[in-house]
Amino acid sequence: MAAANSIGVVGLGLVGLVLARRLMAAGFQVTGFDLREEARAALASHGGRPAASLTEVAGASSCVVLAVFDTSDVLNVVEGTEGLLSVPGVRNIIDCSTGTPDELETLAARLAARGIAFIEAPLSGSSQQIAAGEATLLLGGEVQALQQCEAVLAAMAGQRMHVGGAGMGARAKLATNLVLGLNRAALAEGMVFAESLGIAPEQFLALVLASPATSGAAQAKGRMMVDGDFAPQSRIRQHLKDLVLMMESAAAAGQALPLSETHAALLRAAVAAGDGELDNAAIICELRRRKTAPPSH
Repeated sequence: MAAANSIGVVGLGLVGLVLARRLMAAGFQVTGFDLREEARAALASHGGRPAASLTEVAGASSCVVLAVFDTSDVLNVVEGTEGLLSVPGVRNIIDCSTGTPDELETLAARLAARGIAFIEAPLSGSSQQIAAGEATLLLGGEVQALQQCEAVLAAMAGQRMHVGGAGMGARAKLATNLVLGLNRAALAEGMVFAESLGIAPEQFLALVLASPATSGAAQAKGRMMVDGDFAPQSRIRQHLKDLVLMMESAAAAGQALPLSETHAALLRAAVAAGDGELDNAAIICELRRRKTAPPSH
């Protein structure tokens, strides 16, 4: 039987590795799995125990945190042929992905029928903010499950908001990510506009931060845009995935999202130009590529 302080982490990318490190700092023993050997090695270098398979994680952990790309990955990890449920042991699953709300709701029901609690826990914040304890967990799930996993959730983030049952965590994350993404895009467009008027990016950022135009996006991404430093704390391709989910959810509810449709077109172009693995601040590169020649007089 897994020790009470043994936690599994599946997905050791930007978010998963940071969460693993936070859990270890809180005194948990972390067994982690990722398809990439270098990701497993990174976990080992920080004191975690790399696993060779999902079944090994399941055997070592009654509670498993998922930090994978999307809901199809969640379903494969949990219910796949050699997934977490293929061996007994896991009692709690905490999903940190930004996923498809309806599919997560039905997954939670299937797991509940097997006596397994499913908690949605998408994080609002970049990997750097998660590492610093500045991110917010948007929790979807039953109150009893949240209480059982309180120590794990507290180690993951200092601020936690319970927004309803399964499916609501993803809905809350999509809605807040819509605003965050548009704030980033507006900042980038403002910066290239300022450049076209002869205002240097450094000066423009100072103006924004000192005015009502400021935002969390300006504070988090403005310096990256000024410096051209796009080492990923979050990635353009990941936000594009979220945008697709937003537009699908909105279409199902009969709601148009005209600003997000424009934003999605920008991100698709950025991915096509090879920027998909860069930080979301790199949207400024796509806007700079759209510079046109001024009309002749």
